[in-house]
Amino acid sequence: MRNNYAMTMVSCFVGYVAQAIVNNFGPLLFVMFQSNYGFSMSEITTLIAFNFIVQLITDIVSAGFVDKIGYRISICIAHLFCAAGLVLLTILPDVLGYGGLLMAVVLYAIGGGLIEVLISPIMEACPSENKEKAMSLLHSFYCWGHMGVVLLSTLFFAVLGIGNWKILSVFWALIPFANMFLFALIPIGSMQPADGEGKSLKELFSLKLFWAFMIMMLCAGASEQAVSQWASTFAEEGLGVSKTIGDLAGPMAFAFLMGTARLIYGKCGDRINLNGFMVLSAGLCIISYLCISLIPVPLIGLLGCAICGFSVGIMWPGTISKAAFAIRGGGVRQCLRCLQ
Repeated sequence: MRNNYAMTMVSCFVGYVAQAIVNNFGPLLFVMFQSNYGFSMSEITTLIAFNFIVQLITDIVSAGFVDKIGYRISICIAHLFCAAGLVLLTILPDVLGYGGLLMAVVLYAIGGGLIEVLISPIMEACPSENKEKAMSLLHSFYCWGHMGVVLLSTLFFAVLGIGNWKILSVFWALIPFANMFLFALIPIGSMQPADGEGKSLKELFSLKLFWAFMIMMLCAGASEQAVSQWASTFAEEGLGVSKTIGDLAGPMAFAFLMGTARLIYGKCGDRINLNGFMVLSAGLCIISYLCISLIPVPLIGLLGCAICGFSVGIMWPGTISKAAFAIRGGGVRQCLRCLQ
């Protein structure tokens, strides 16, 4: 039975890689967008805000249609939007200017938001001997995907030049496009909660505790995106280092330590005080922000970016774990869907 779902689990891992691509490839191009297209810093900031807000709105709205059209169709649509956004990223800015760039970002943000909502429940429905470790490994794949995007993109730019970024964007689009076909074929477990386990969305939304966890998830996502989206531009323009060094020591180090934190939790979670770990992580996150913003030393700034990655690593999966434990009647899958 478990062997039948091995490819399902692999597809879920690749799904988070696809989300890492749409969230982190664009920021590597921010300086190029400014110099080649003349977009202002405020317009670049709007791109980040739109990406985050569209994904958040997609998370909320999806609860109304995912159960109706099914998880398989929904996850395929998610990957299609990701691929379409990455391809149109190479076309629309030349045709429609900033509006075209914004449209491409909105498209792949919808795909990324849907992936965030759907992948965890699909993974959680797969038969597994150690579901907690499998889920932690799943969340870490976003980090490894982030690392892969930065490393391969940096190598591509170093060899072929950033002027050929459109080729790379189409290459990255092939990953969600191919994974879409995998999800069309692989088995997907039942999403129905066990008898007596589930609450309706109306019941969940009436719980103050649920909204407290929603705020925690919002803060966790904002804490992560505030640095990961800006690390490349900050290193190149704010610290004055080369793009290659900045990308490797900034966003890639951020992703590596974020993934490390999630692997530590996945491997030693039963021996870690989660509350204490999350409090310490929040404090470390504040320190990293202060290093980045107040100390005008490139090495300290890049170190702050890396430390921030470790500090935010536990916030997202930790909040999910606390919610699944605290909202007993909500059901793990339902909490995963609503909180993501």
